[in-house]
Order: sequence, then structure tokens, then C-alpha cells
Amino acid sequence: MSSGSPPFTIGIEEEYLLVDKETRSLVVDPPQSLMTECEERCGAQVTSELLRSQIEIGTKVCDNIKEAKVELRRLRRIIIDVAANYGMAPIASSTHPFSRWSEQKQTEKDRYNALTVEMQAAARRLLICGMHVHVGINDDELRIDLMNQMSYFLPHLLALSCSSPFWEGRDTGLKSYRLTVFDALPRTGLPERFASYAEYERHINILMNAGLIEDATRIWWDLRPSARYPTLETRVMDVCTRLDDTISLAALLVCIMRMLYRLRVSNQRWRMYTPMLIRENRWRAMRYSFDEGLIDLGKGGVVEFENLLDEILSRVSDDAEALGCVEEVARTRNILTRGTSAHRQLKCYELEQADGKEDAECLRAVVDMLIADTARGV
Repeated sequence: MSSGSPPFTIGIEEEYLLVDKETRSLVVDPPQSLMTECEERCGAQVTSELLRSQIEIGTKVCDNIKEAKVELRRLRRIIIDVAANYGMAPIASSTHPFSRWSEQKQTEKDRYNALTVEMQAAARRLLICGMHVHVGINDDELRIDLMNQMSYFLPHLLALSCSSPFWEGRDTGLKSYRLTVFDALPRTGLPERFASYAEYERHINILMNAGLIEDATRIWWDLRPSARYPTLETRVMDVCTRLDDTISLAALLVCIMRMLYRLRVSNQRWRMYTPMLIRENRWRAMRYSFDEGLIDLGKGGVVEFENLLDEILSRVSDDAEALGCVEEVARTRNILTRGTSAHRQLKCYELEQADGKEDAECLRAVVDMLIADTARGV
């Protein structure tokens, strides 16, 4: 590619839930010293979240996926080590198996207070965690063009990341219940389509001038141009419990974006489909993960997810080679083999239940699995 091509740098943000190792419940009011210790070791790379039982980390800008893995492993390890000093552990899961949102305490910050005043229970219910991946795209118009095309692949990425099958002690029947909670907020879901960056800005300015939002950070689409960085930020995915799964999905994501850029350079583009059809795939990913396939919108029928993934991997093989992440991208197939975190959570619960355990004990076993998987490979 030319010297003017995007840098395709990577930044990954993960949100974790803090649990008490003895009770396995969420820690409603962790001591401030825990956050202070994390900040001393991570600096600005760790932040509080809306609820005190949540904590967020973010890598620095990484030139490649291997660098991102080193960064993410370091940050996860710090949170694990610091939390252990307080009898706690982080779990990289988009919902807690049994703790209730109504029992959580909010972090005292002006922006969080303003959010809950405006959104009321829709915000207070946000006992959910996600994973955000920033890809460096240093051209405004290109960010909008790639956002329009990348929307097609959001359900595929979600299907591979599901980690929220339980809500307040019940099997929801969905592999990603998180999005049903998040979608209650305005300005969520699939991104809008725009003909140019100027058109995007005009729409944002209407909301800002009307006093409805402070800035574009209050746009919470599944995919958005970052308001703070020259990046395209993918937000649709559940947080992956296993570090290797996070890295595989981040690698696949950046390769898809590079593939779309290659098409643009050769005066081609990915075929555009209506949001209605993409939303149908988004729902199937929420409901089934990859178990029941997704719609191949070109063929007009439901296709096994393995076949869809094989096709995507074939299309991005050159990009994986160029970006030095062939192995990481190939490992997305491992997720199909052993299941997402949601699959493993449900399997753990079923095995404990089959062993004659009470429901509460089964759910605590799921938390134990999440603690172990969050630390795996760290």
C-alpha cells in the first residue's frame, strides 16, 4: 500500500466486574485505596466506571496486535494482583451471573450523576461491561466510509464475543443479554450512514446545539468515529473472558478494516445492505451467538457460522499477513471449537446442576470459572 495509507494502530479498552472471592457477589462498595493502587501502577490507563463494582482499563496506542497483547496482559495482571490484596477478583464478563443492578452503588462523578439524572433507570441498570477496539484511521472521510461498510461485520464480531447469558440469577436464553440493557439508551445500536464527514458533523451539531448532548462522546453506536482520537471505535462486542479471545477478535477486526480499505484503493467497496437486514443478524448474534448461523445477505439465506467465518478469513488473509497477525486471526476458529464465554458459562451451570447442586451454588461455580478464565494466559 502507499505511504498515505492509514496506520491501523490498535487500542483496546476492557471493562471488568469486581467480585468478592468468598461470596462471589459483586463488591458493591470497594475501598478507594483499591482504585488508588491501580492508578499508581497503571496511571491513566485505569479508570472508574458508572458503578463502583466496575473498573475499566485501556491499552496505549499499539503498532500491532502482538504489542496490544503484551499491554493487555500487563493491565489485566495488575488489576488481578491489586484486587487479590482486598480479597477480590475481576471477571471479564459482560454481566454478573446473579448480582442485581438495584443493589449497586454509583461512582460519584459529575458526568455519571448527569447521566443518571437524564436517563433514570435506563442508566442505573447499566451493570454491563463491554470491549471497545480503536483502529487508527487518520482521515475523517475514510473513517465515515469504513464505518458505513464495516457495519455489515458487526454481528459476526458480536457472535464470537458473547459473555452475558445470565441476568440477576436467571438464564436469559440469550448469549448476549448485555445489548438488551444497553439498547435502552438513546443513540445506541447500529451506526447511521453518512455520505461524508461533514454530514456526520452536521447531525452531531444539531444535537449539541439543541443542548441534548455535550459532544460526540454521547453517541454510543456499535461503531463510531472516536470523538477523542483519530480512530474508528468498535463497541458492539461483549468483553471476552479469555485474553486470547480478545486478541483474536481485535486482530480480525483490524484485518477487516484493512481489507475494506484495500477495496477502496482499487475503486471497489463492500456491498451495502439495509440496516434492517444487518439488525436481523445482530439479533441472531445476541440470541444464539454462532449456534444457528447468520444470514448471508448476498445469498439471502441463513448459513452456518463456520462457513461465514471461513469466507471472512479467506478475504483478510493478505491483510493478516501484512499486519503480522496470521496466527491470532486463525485462532478465531478456536472460539467455535470451545465456545464463547457464554457457552462455557452455561455449560458450567448445567454440569453443576446435573451434579445435584442448588441453583445458587451452580451460579457461584460459574463465577469461579469466570475468575479463572479471566486470569488464564495473563
